[in-house]
Amino acid sequence: MDETSAADRLALLPWRGALLTGAAAALGSVGLILVQVVVFAIHPPPDTVEGYVDLMSHNPLLGLVSLDLVLSVNNVLVALVYLALVVVLWRRARSTAAIAGALVVLGMASYLASNPSVDMLLLAREYAAAPATARPALLAAGEVLLGSWRGTAFLTYYILNGIALLLVGLALIRTRALGRAVAWWALVSGIFMLVPSTFGTLGLVMSLLSLFPWCVMCVLVARRLWFLASRPPPATR
Repeated sequence: MDETSAADRLALLPWRGALLTGAAAALGSVGLILVQVVVFAIHPPPDTVEGYVDLMSHNPLLGLVSLDLVLSVNNVLVALVYLALVVVLWRRARSTAAIAGALVVLGMASYLASNPSVDMLLLAREYAAAPATARPALLAAGEVLLGSWRGTAFLTYYILNGIALLLVGLALIRTRALGRAVAWWALVSGIFMLVPSTFGTLGLVMSLLSLFPWCVMCVLVARRLWFLASRPPPATR
């Protein structure tokens, strides 16, 4: 059950825009995840720099998606979801909400700064126009882009966001601000996210398993945020 009191509801009124934005972002996140899963199932990403360069030359949009441009957009939506969750938790779990919010900001910034999708598109165009003698150097630059993308920055993003989700889940269980179902789905997804997707087969399986509870949580969160933002609090005497 949602145990949001009338006082809590009144305190959330100035944040109505953030709550509605978070609700829309939660549903948008689910939609983008489904799009990316379908695209990857039909068109698996290349395994080599040469493959990415060739894909960018023949189908730039698919190339951008293959390099997680959709995930980058999704992460912006996820940040808005976390903002709404921090707002909801602020009165009753301020320290946890602040720490979780800070971890999300650090993780998202790390990932967005390292995503090579646009850089690889520009490199592919330069590669197509370059003489044969210059192409090996461009491919080496592409290797650096891919290496930095799946290296420290990606691990930082993945682990920090997993920890943030666990903190939010624990805070939601303690406060029951959005109901227990939201909290438990958040915890399940956060546990799966503790193993980065780049950690071999185990990481890939764990990352895929984390998507379902995350999507369920987002749908429930969207419903609860919409309720809190659109329905006036009960009158108090």
